[in-house]
Amino acid sequence: MVRETLTRAKVLDAALAFVDQHGMAALSMRKLAAELGVEAMSLYNHVRNKGDLLDGLVARMFEAVPVPEPVAPWDVRIRGLVEGLYVQFRQHPAVLRTLVAQQANPRSPGALKVIDSMLGALLDAGLDDVETVRAYRSLTGLAFGAALTEETGLAGAPLDRAEPVDDWFRRMATPSTTPSLHRLLPVLTDADCRQDFETQLDLLVSALGTRKS
Repeated sequence: MVRETLTRAKVLDAALAFVDQHGMAALSMRKLAAELGVEAMSLYNHVRNKGDLLDGLVARMFEAVPVPEPVAPWDVRIRGLVEGLYVQFRQHPAVLRTLVAQQANPRSPGALKVIDSMLGALLDAGLDDVETVRAYRSLTGLAFGAALTEETGLAGAPLDRAEPVDDWFRRMATPSTTPSLHRLLPVLTDADCRQDFETQLDLLVSALGTRKS
């Protein structure tokens, strides 16, 4: 039986699948090599070290985001790119946490194309250079935050407390003391993270549209 040729892409894809299943803390060169059926030293022909491996994992998330055609309207491009990032972040929460903690960066030509496409769409929206960078950070921050919020809400049981937090809010938020909170509490406690993300993205894109000259 001929052994399949090892490539950087295959190493990164195997590492991504491993981290998705076991978590980032469990990842090591030895364990990754075992998953691939090779010796650990052979991995260093494709990734220089653990940092390079982590950068590669982040890059794979970005590379999976479809890059829209530049002739498409700027707002269509922005929505597609931000939604694409959100989907990838939701699918790979352990890698997302590594990115947010600034332990890795998306260093690959494919990842740079995604970033460049978003910046280009924002420039086409009529923003100047400073506004473009700030809008880019706001949009990527939205994708980061929404994915982390959804992942945290789904992960495990809440801490043990004498009174559940929702019950505490219902008891304390009375019509006389906090009328707005009391009115909206049923909506606040009925979280729909995906819908929240879509609404926030709509608000940001609409606001950007008002800046177009």
